[in-house]
Amino acid sequence: MVRNIQLRTTLREEPIEGILTKKASKYLGVDIADITTVKVLKKSIDARKATIYFNYKVSVYIREAAPEKSDYTFEYKDVSKAKEIHIIGFGPAGMYAALRCIELGFKPIVLERGKNVQDRRRDLRAINQKHIVNEDSNYCFGEGGAGTYSDGKLYTRSLKRGDVRRIFENLVYHGATHEILVDAHPHIGTNKLPKLVENIRETIIRFGGEIHFESKMVDIILKNNAIQGIVLQNGKEMSVSRLILATGHSARDIYELLHKKNIAIQAKSFAMGVRVEHPQHIIDSIQYHCSGSRNELLPAASYSLVEQVKNRGVYSFCMCPGGFIVPAATAPGEVVVNGMSPSKRNNLYANSGIVVEINVDVDIPKYERFGPLKGLEYQKDLERLAFTSGGRSQVAPAQRLTDFVEGKLSPSLNPTSYQPGLKSAPLHSLLPKLIGSRLRGGFMAFGEKMKGYYTEEANIVGVESRTSSPVNIPRNENLEHPEIQGLFPCGEGGGYAGGIVSAAMDGERCAEAAIVGL
Repeated sequence: MVRNIQLRTTLREEPIEGILTKKASKYLGVDIADITTVKVLKKSIDARKATIYFNYKVSVYIREAAPEKSDYTFEYKDVSKAKEIHIIGFGPAGMYAALRCIELGFKPIVLERGKNVQDRRRDLRAINQKHIVNEDSNYCFGEGGAGTYSDGKLYTRSLKRGDVRRIFENLVYHGATHEILVDAHPHIGTNKLPKLVENIRETIIRFGGEIHFESKMVDIILKNNAIQGIVLQNGKEMSVSRLILATGHSARDIYELLHKKNIAIQAKSFAMGVRVEHPQHIIDSIQYHCSGSRNELLPAASYSLVEQVKNRGVYSFCMCPGGFIVPAATAPGEVVVNGMSPSKRNNLYANSGIVVEINVDVDIPKYERFGPLKGLEYQKDLERLAFTSGGRSQVAPAQRLTDFVEGKLSPSLNPTSYQPGLKSAPLHSLLPKLIGSRLRGGFMAFGEKMKGYYTEEANIVGVESRTSSPVNIPRNENLEHPEIQGLFPCGEGGGYAGGIVSAAMDGERCAEAAIVGL
């Protein structure tokens, strides 16, 4: 017999050996000796009140063994001589598209503009320490995409787009810990992601797929509105019949290429703002109702905040507890910030993007002349502004949170995790009113919701601009571009995903669509 039940433990009970079995025995009224296994299906923390609980959803196996195998199997086959599917980009969407192609018996040819994870590290050091931006190898571009050197957050709202559990199981198959299958807010960590990405690469190559690094696509060859081939930066031409475009939302040259070739694209609403950084102990004290250090059983606390200010959403984005802020620029002359965390989330700081919704049809009329690229050009201008106000390097403009809201320059800044460094700047006057005024209202509202959040001990750092794509590449119900046969816009770059999991699911769907008719 198997019974699915809900259990919970307190901080005092949590470390007790066999506590879930004891609680299950009492809850079900069965002898503890008859319980073979208690399998945890989901685990979360309820810290809404002073007494903190660990909530569990479990399967209790009574007088029978629990199955040892996963519900999912990944049957990869030799595709070295199979028909080819070309994939541009090796982020989550491109990786999962390639894996799915192999499962379905097709050979993926992946072309990635950046470097492999090991070689990419040198370029990350260069941007952090020497402020040198390699346009094709950085925190956004390279093996694994922006997801490789990130927190590795795996929660998603895209539950109707595909099988989330299958994505998680595949990550475990390639080296992720089993905890991601049960944690309510699973993550992998920037220190563990590179090895996992390498394992995925090895699977693709072992079964006959190809991955070509430092292979940037610069042109698409069309004939009668159908994909015929592509041109790489080195001048090489490749014949292509199916092209999955999984380039990510920072590949601006791709949008510009499509626009230049009169391939339909559309402006899309997005969000921009700043990244706020608190000492982690402040967020812990607010969320866990503690005055000193948090209990060792509790992870670094996180938060999720949203407020309507002047008819626009202001909300937290990519919250990184125990993390650090990184320079995410993809070209010289711009400053972009993002956040990430190691697997233990044990850094001294908590950071999160705090961003404002931008309605491209209403909010930026001065950019109408750019047509479908208007949101992209607006992004660029704010990133250039951040570069100039930070001192024309990767030093980022910053301000104490309270000074920003009160409209005054910060004479000094708090310590930060951001390696290139911060420079005090009047972000309250530099940011457009569209963003700045709403951020001020949002921060005050957040301070009411989380007592202690609004503090001079927090910095805001500009700019957080790469939340999602400002451009949508349209596709029909078959996931193919409505005008160009054989072109399958995919993932965040197409405007169809918002994170690792949703991008991975979209990659699988595009692979399934691309093989039809081959």
